[in-house]
Amino acid sequence: MAIHCSRICLQYLIHLAQDNVDFRLPEIRSLLSLRGKPFDPGENFKEKSPFWRLNGLSEEDVNSIMARTVCAKSAFELWGHGRTHSELRNSLLKYPAENMSPFLQKDSTYKINVYTFNKTLDFEDRIKKIDALISSMHHDTWTSYPVVFLPKAMEYLSFEGRVNLRNPKHIFCLLEDYGTDPNNIPDEPLYIYFGRWIADGQRELIRSHSVKNRHFIGNTSMDAGLSFIMANHARVKAHDLVYDPFVGTGSLLVACSHFGAYVCGTDIDYNTIHGIGKASRKNQKWRGPDENIRANLRQYGSEKLYVDVLVSDASKPIWRDGVLFDTIITDPPYGIRESTRRTGSQKDSVNSVKPSEDYVGDSHVPVSMAYHLSDIFTDLLNFSALHLVIGGRLVYWLPIYRPEYCEEMVPLNACLRLVSNCEQTLSSHTSRRLITMEKIKEPEETDALAHLSDPHFSPYQGHNAFREKYFSGISKRTLTGKEETNKMAANGGE
Repeated sequence: MAIHCSRICLQYLIHLAQDNVDFRLPEIRSLLSLRGKPFDPGENFKEKSPFWRLNGLSEEDVNSIMARTVCAKSAFELWGHGRTHSELRNSLLKYPAENMSPFLQKDSTYKINVYTFNKTLDFEDRIKKIDALISSMHHDTWTSYPVVFLPKAMEYLSFEGRVNLRNPKHIFCLLEDYGTDPNNIPDEPLYIYFGRWIADGQRELIRSHSVKNRHFIGNTSMDAGLSFIMANHARVKAHDLVYDPFVGTGSLLVACSHFGAYVCGTDIDYNTIHGIGKASRKNQKWRGPDENIRANLRQYGSEKLYVDVLVSDASKPIWRDGVLFDTIITDPPYGIRESTRRTGSQKDSVNSVKPSEDYVGDSHVPVSMAYHLSDIFTDLLNFSALHLVIGGRLVYWLPIYRPEYCEEMVPLNACLRLVSNCEQTLSSHTSRRLITMEKIKEPEETDALAHLSDPHFSPYQGHNAFREKYFSGISKRTLTGKEETNKMAANGGE
């Protein structure tokens, strides 16, 4: 029983990618919550660090995280760590022998990799670092960079198995952290780790699902990496029913179906839903006969999880009352590359918008009106409060004018708990924030009065000016550039 407990109560090292840094912690927290586990970091935890030490997990928990995450690169069972190689060695000597022994047997094979973060070491320096860690060793075989070290003997670690470079049963790794500032790299590592490799993350999904290679795309198709991050923040899992009310070309449905969820969506754009009209690809004028959302899911082998997509106005109630969806995940239009519009009646036609020139739907076209951002988010939260299951999540993007941002801009709803709020910077003056909310209760009549006790529940009207501020910022940058050019011309081009 003691050995079984020690195998469960281990510390694990997560090596994280250094892109989308603000999204990493909510992703890992969400994936842990699927296992019913809290996020319990080691001492001196630094969120921006490329290495996190996590407590209270089993190897099954770690494998479950790594089978989904696109923010983490690799995970290791941590055997030792320290600020110097001497501290690392002492830490390794203190690690329970019963935890090591199953992986050091004579009938096993292994290899040892060396990884340095934010610093490239030449071959000789790498050898010196291994020699500083290992008291007695012989160098059998070496590969070209990245170097793989294959010692025959590591006496104090009692490696008894055989080295196998191509297909080892166990992989161990020495990892050195040289900080995150490429302009101030220290001579010696800030921290060193040694552990047994458990699994790699799903970074390959970013390449394999790239929109560059996707069958059906549009001007606003979501980046593959961000799509999978959103699906993880939403805790999408097999057999869930996922809905996107601004589905566009279905990038979010592709990511959710990858995790086994049934997917559906709506959009007000007839041409996009039916995959017709002008193409978004370079050197292609019109969309092909089979360019649609269903074809995208077919491309990735998940067509069986496609429910359907409908032409519909997100501001209009088309769904029956009651709980319908496990997850609502969406990227609403901001009025920049896609217009924010809804259907209306003739009496409201003062603010109406004509359909696009390439519209090929039926001859009867409802009046199209401006759909203000504040109304979009209010409707989205109210819809989620009505139609999500308890514990279900809403994940969506909120555009922000950075100079004026404050937490009061994030829309709230009495039935939804704010889980996370992550920023993706778009320019010096604009960004969008990925908002994750979880349904905690069913709507009540008193919820309609929530704004009276807390102004945070009132729609924030400032969102409606985002489009004007966005283009105002572009104009200012353009004018500044012209002024700088004129100044340089006046000074003789200095």
